[in-house]
Amino acid sequence: MRVLGVDPGLTRCGFGVVDSGRGRTVTPVAVDVVRTPPEMDLALRLLRISDAAEQWLDLHRPTVVAVERVFSQHNVRTAMATAQAGGVVALAAARRGIDVCFHTPSQVKSAVTGNGAADKKQVTAMVTKILGLSVAPKPADAADALALAICHCWRAPMMARMAQAEEAAAQQRLRYEAKLAEVTKSRLKKAGTR
Repeated sequence: MRVLGVDPGLTRCGFGVVDSGRGRTVTPVAVDVVRTPPEMDLALRLLRISDAAEQWLDLHRPTVVAVERVFSQHNVRTAMATAQAGGVVALAAARRGIDVCFHTPSQVKSAVTGNGAADKKQVTAMVTKILGLSVAPKPADAADALALAICHCWRAPMMARMAQAEEAAAQQRLRYEAKLAEVTKSRLKKAGTR
């Protein structure tokens, strides 16, 4: 599986691609940060991020895109900008029929460091170690994008098993309800003939 991890942001939007191997093996493919100047019009900044996302999708051909979910931030303006940047990336992927998964920052930190409250320094250190990089990815947005991709590689099998279990439970519930309706109908029919 090839995963494009995206750490969305208007000023800096991190893109990182990894390939997953057997077990928890992940191999780095590419990483970069797209920057837009704060004085640029919002629509043009989003267009620049969208164009970059489309280039990354066409160049690296990921099987899935992992985007950081805006979970909660004290600064509403920052949260909106992050959500907008993530949205244009998700849209570019959806247009190509590529699945998009969202992971919260604590899910990513927990997957990569084992601590959902880890700081950026710890995340960068673990990403560097996991991917066997000789130099830590900089800025932190680049490391965060790779962390998102790693997180998805490691969480995807569990997410697939959970989806299968939920589907099996839903099918079982439907069979049970159908059988219950059949039994009820039969009992009502017998009661009506007495």
